[in-house]
Amino acid sequence: MTASSAPTSTPTASRHVAAPSHSPAGVVDIRPLPGPLGAEVIGLDLSQPPSAADFARIHRAHLDHHVLVFRDQRITPQQQVDFSRRFGPLQIHVLRNFQLAGHPEVLIISNIKEDGQPIGLGDAGHFWHSDLSYVERPSLGSMLHAQELPSEGGDTLFANQHLAWDTLPDALKKTVSDLRAEHHYLARYEELRARNPWRPKLTQAQIDEVKPVVHPVVRTHPENGRKALFVSEHFTTRIVGLPEDESRDLLAQLFAHTTQDALVYRHRWQPHDMVFWDNRAVTHLAAGTPDHLRRKLYRTTIEGSQPF
Repeated sequence: MTASSAPTSTPTASRHVAAPSHSPAGVVDIRPLPGPLGAEVIGLDLSQPPSAADFARIHRAHLDHHVLVFRDQRITPQQQVDFSRRFGPLQIHVLRNFQLAGHPEVLIISNIKEDGQPIGLGDAGHFWHSDLSYVERPSLGSMLHAQELPSEGGDTLFANQHLAWDTLPDALKKTVSDLRAEHHYLARYEELRARNPWRPKLTQAQIDEVKPVVHPVVRTHPENGRKALFVSEHFTTRIVGLPEDESRDLLAQLFAHTTQDALVYRHRWQPHDMVFWDNRAVTHLAAGTPDHLRRKLYRTTIEGSQPF
């Protein structure tokens, strides 16, 4: 994702960074990245549908590593859509003016303007978040395919929320284990519009489409069975049933814990990278792109299940 400038919440410490890798032709290799999450998938050309065996390996690796990096993928938007759909139905973002023409499932993430108008969502990922946590059935995962990259900046950070739960102090675990929190797409929308006036004003129909929802603060992953914290500074507005000051203080503790350096992998994009992350297991953040440099990526988002 991208933002027009680095958000104040961007961590400053050095991160675990993916390095280029190669594998013999025809051999698919899953190579874990050093650090708290992530793996490279080597030797797979997504312009061709993966075999059942290769798809099963990718699915397993996605559950185990939470973020998969596919290098040098020369694929079309339709091929991205087709591969994404193998994991489930695709979700359509409420900002339909940033859909790719002919491909409503593809959201353009870009800071580029043409004829003075933005072609994509230029400040996506400005705050830590999990994609579409603000709907009843939040995203299973997202795929982001690099189309045009800046010469500097544009990194994406991912934080492991299974580890966030595992490392939470016992007293705090006990406090939050049965709590529920509200998520709302509009939580910081006007704040972002004030920073980026070109971000469109929502119609009433769009506002009605993204009414607040309530999810567990701690969710159980429906496939790997592990617990993860499920709150974010972008979309989580309050803890249900707590006084406002207690809710605010508790969320501040959780936000700080869930984004600490030890949980984070920084992805430095290379041409034609496609990154596939599990929104049930990670949150992510755009580290920012200088305004004068162009960046464009295509995102597809796979529907998940209701958190429990």
